[in-house]
Amino acid sequence: MSQQPPADRSTAPPSRRPDASMLLLTNVMEHSLDDGYAEASARRAADGRAGMPRTLKAKLGFAACLVLAALVVTLGAAQARVTAPVLAKERQELIDRIDAETDAADTLESQVEEIRDDVSSRQRKALEEHGGDQGELVALLSGATPVHGPGVKVVVDDAEDTDQGGGGPRETSGFSDTGRVRDRDMQRVVNGLWESGAEAIAINGQRLTALSAIRAAGDAILVDNKPLVPPYTVLAVGDGKKLGAAFRESADGQYLQALKDTFDIRTSIAVQEQLSLPAAPSLIVRTAEPYKAADTGKGTS
Repeated sequence: MSQQPPADRSTAPPSRRPDASMLLLTNVMEHSLDDGYAEASARRAADGRAGMPRTLKAKLGFAACLVLAALVVTLGAAQARVTAPVLAKERQELIDRIDAETDAADTLESQVEEIRDDVSSRQRKALEEHGGDQGELVALLSGATPVHGPGVKVVVDDAEDTDQGGGGPRETSGFSDTGRVRDRDMQRVVNGLWESGAEAIAINGQRLTALSAIRAAGDAILVDNKPLVPPYTVLAVGDGKKLGAAFRESADGQYLQALKDTFDIRTSIAVQEQLSLPAAPSLIVRTAEPYKAADTGKGTS
């Protein structure tokens, strides 16, 4: 059996191009002009039609196009120069009207605040005068007067990472963002403090009364229709040590601790030697009279 001669290793195969894997990209870069366009350009150059127009008619048409373009640009610039002062004047008039209406709205708002303060002051005075022997207590419980004294300070804030999941106290809430403080959380905190012996409560400087409402509007928490911004600082006046201990042991205090442990909602409770709570911004005074049954002239059996 004849043996094949060994391959000549001195003649190595041609080396592979470094950009062999990018042939399509290389072809696009080297031949950016489409073949059809290149052929048309070469044919026009061969026929003598490439470059500037050669005949007189073509030159006149080209010059007319240039003149027309220049005329359009000139007319546009002239019109812009003419209308610029008019637009600037209208813009200034609009700015002046906005400033005037803003000043008028600010004035009306200031007047409303003055009238509201005057009405609230008269209502508080009437409440203190006609409250009888318990006038001071009624004024305190109704939020008609400012309060100073010891108490506790409770701070509640959203979790640093508010995109968390889980169950616990929020397993039926229907919200995906369980690290955000809700209106019902603040309701439980306030109710727990009242139940633990608080004499007066305020949230972010907003005094609470028996008619106060804590609600939600989107992601915002409203207290008496006024939006609050986290962190939510709750000040409760009372016997600080007893109030703090009673709140921690209450069901609402344990609920707040569960929110902290489960959802990383940031909370803190601290006893304060001196707190200052403002009076309620608006107070509605209501009176009641004993019900008198109508006299029908018939005796009772």
